[in-house]
Amino acid sequence: MDNEKFSSSREGYERWREYISKLGYGHPLGIDLPNEFGGYVPEVDYYDKMKGTRSWRANSIVSVAIGQGEIGATPLQMANLTAIIANRGYYITPHIVKAIGNEKNLNTKYMTRHETGIDPKFYEIIADGMEMAVLSGTATVAQMDGVVVCAKTGTAQDPPRKNHSVFIAFAPKVNPKIAVAVLVENSGFGATYAGPIASLMIEYYLNRKIVRKDLETNIINTVLLNPNK
Repeated sequence: MDNEKFSSSREGYERWREYISKLGYGHPLGIDLPNEFGGYVPEVDYYDKMKGTRSWRANSIVSVAIGQGEIGATPLQMANLTAIIANRGYYITPHIVKAIGNEKNLNTKYMTRHETGIDPKFYEIIADGMEMAVLSGTATVAQMDGVVVCAKTGTAQDPPRKNHSVFIAFAPKVNPKIAVAVLVENSGFGATYAGPIASLMIEYYLNRKIVRKDLETNIINTVLLNPNK
């Protein structure tokens, strides 16, 4: 934002917001179900009113860079972002209906690639980092035999209550077949509950069976709802 090629922080933020929009944030994706939420990415005017037109810079809103602050995202948008990384730079509008009628018709909007305009080489770096998170980082719960999984844990704060457990993942790393995002409200760290659930979803989708029975049993028997609240 404060790069010298921009005349002001406002101009830098507007450019950043354009990229965020291409990644599917700040607006509905256009799925084939009603009442889709679009999340929230503030416009420049919001910060002008909150901080003063000439009183804010990148360090004034640094929390936005890690998805906190004023950013709002839906689980679907997070799953879509994961698909963008898996595809190395594009997504197809998420949809439930695969085809309609004997002719297998489908609205062309659900077959159109949306390019992000970011060089695929940068997504490759992100995919490498997500693979490392599974191999030796916070996302080791997603490891499974014979499949290279790429994942990222997330811990969304919800004070004064416990954090939300968040996990995004795709697999395999090469020629990916599935991308998921899991959010378990007020349940702690990303790897505690969202991670195992996402990992089991990927395992079943790819193999049509669950081998890690202990992990499956642990998740099935977990009760997170507090009947007294």
